[in-house]
Amino acid sequence: MPGRNPLLYVALWLLLSLLTLFPIYWLFVISVKPAVDLFTTPSLFLDVIYWKNYVNVLGNETLRGYMLNSMIISSGNAVLVTVLAFMACYALSRFDLAGKENIFFWTITNRMAPAAVFLLPFFLLFTQIITFGDWKLYDTKIGMILLYCTFNLPFAIWTLRPTIDGIPKELDEAATVDGASTWQVIHEVIFPLARPGLAVTLILTWVFAWNEFLLAATLTSFNARTITTGLSEYVTTTGTEWGAMAAIAVITLIPALVIFAVVQRHIVAGLTFGAVKE
Repeated sequence: MPGRNPLLYVALWLLLSLLTLFPIYWLFVISVKPAVDLFTTPSLFLDVIYWKNYVNVLGNETLRGYMLNSMIISSGNAVLVTVLAFMACYALSRFDLAGKENIFFWTITNRMAPAAVFLLPFFLLFTQIITFGDWKLYDTKIGMILLYCTFNLPFAIWTLRPTIDGIPKELDEAATVDGASTWQVIHEVIFPLARPGLAVTLILTWVFAWNEFLLAATLTSFNARTITTGLSEYVTTTGTEWGAMAAIAVITLIPALVIFAVVQRHIVAGLTFGAVKE
């Protein structure tokens, strides 16, 4: 067992760290090399750092618009999904609903199905069915925010349910005896105690929406295009600009890494909240 041998534990930790970080390092190396060097003198080491790929990407007004779209869609979806999941988990945890465990299991089935299964139905919904005059959900930010709920809400409910279950019902009953309404119990008792779980749900949902590619590439054209779809614009008929694609990928990684670094202690607390019951 690694825990009985500190050196073996450290070696295993270093090996796993290298395996995890190596793809990111390789991506960064590609992003700071001229295109000609990638094929004539391929190397994993940095001889000269070539920042022009980043300058070209960050100087592209269209890509900056895609980045802003990603921020709006990911943040809007994360907030909406977290609120809906919180209310759903409260109902599943506190009310004696008929077949609630079946409902709870059914929600995750949408998350298990591949996104490609939903492409055609959503395309018809966005272009033919949900329309108001000339306005359609296709290529709109609100459309993408609602669309990502299909996949992120089931995951959020499964992530948040143990947190709500871990809060003793006696606290609800005590607050009710003191005259609190249901909304006051939710706002003043459940919500403060569920913050770690809510933080985890919010962050993971944001990352899933931020990284999504297939649906964004199919159901947007320009106005709601996200930064991940910007990668495909560097695959042209004259060749693939690997350096620019790698630069976009690195830029896309940065917000998620910063958020994880800032809130990692909340993630640990949220994942372990409610794990032990007396």
